[in-house]
Amino acid sequence: MNIEDILIPPRSIKTEKWQLGSLVSSQIQENGIVLVFCSDYRGLSNGEAEILDFRKVRKELYHLSKLDFEIPVCDLGDLISGKSHEDTHYILQEVLSMCHYKNAIPVIIGGSNDLAFSLFSALNFHHTNISYTQISDIISLSNEGDEITERNFLSKILGSKTMSLKNYHHLGYQKHLNELDSVKLMKEVEFEVVRLAEMMNSTEKTEPFFRKADLFTLNCDAVESRGDGFSSNPQVNGLNRREICAFMKEAGLSENLKSVGIFNFNALSEDFLNHQLLAQMIWYLIEGINIQKSHPGERNFETFWVLIDQDKYAFKRDVFRNMWYFGEDENPDKLIPCSVSDYEEAKRGNLNRRFLKN
Repeated sequence: MNIEDILIPPRSIKTEKWQLGSLVSSQIQENGIVLVFCSDYRGLSNGEAEILDFRKVRKELYHLSKLDFEIPVCDLGDLISGKSHEDTHYILQEVLSMCHYKNAIPVIIGGSNDLAFSLFSALNFHHTNISYTQISDIISLSNEGDEITERNFLSKILGSKTMSLKNYHHLGYQKHLNELDSVKLMKEVEFEVVRLAEMMNSTEKTEPFFRKADLFTLNCDAVESRGDGFSSNPQVNGLNRREICAFMKEAGLSENLKSVGIFNFNALSEDFLNHQLLAQMIWYLIEGINIQKSHPGERNFETFWVLIDQDKYAFKRDVFRNMWYFGEDENPDKLIPCSVSDYEEAKRGNLNRRFLKN
């Protein structure tokens, strides 16, 4: 498959040397970031696949500061939708594999939320034991239909015998939008489910769920809408502009990040600020990735022991990053990410249940 047959190159945008656009190339580079914009929204109930113009987002993104970024950034352009939605999933997985072979992080922008299935499938071909973190206002576990949609893609991932899922974290769900049974089922199988209310004003509680994520996807419906709507299904409640940028940076800071999807964005919005917000969200993601890539490889930990009843538990603090972990293992990959508040609660005799199940 020729890349020229499936992608439309972005039009040139004039930028200055201090701006991010001066770093952007058209070639996938080893260990870099690859931006791909998608117009296929057929995973939504009334979605279409008409060609959308992402130039407003690109212009805003390209004109932001490049700071001291050293990581290569590539913009492959706009993905040409397939004749069917299934074709788009196939084409997208081909593009994703191109990125994974070069150890580059693909960032898919636009399209319906079910395209997360393709991100997981492509990653599953190259890696095992995938840790997946999603921000979405909806937990839909529908099994209806053979075609992949935003209602059933999650159940297809969670129920697959061929997909290697280690952890799944669902963040930002809103109680008034969800079936009670779906939330209860997620908790019964011991996946982490966090309400919107628990994410407001601070990233501390949920940062551990980003720290080792291989795959991160965002359903833009989880972001508070303004004007004519930030997302395909705009919501009056959701993460605000500052909060979502902070969480995008946390996603970029993941030690294991390999793929990112930002779905259900309202590309037809007439409100300029919606395009500006998406551009800044992508910028904060890139900043997080750049910071993580600059971290030293060696790890140095302080160990703190907590006695609860007759049992002794170890908490470790990464001295350089000031990040907290639970566990005694000398291998950092086997430690469980946690927060300082988890440690403080343990000192009061309250050990987080997710540590016990591990």
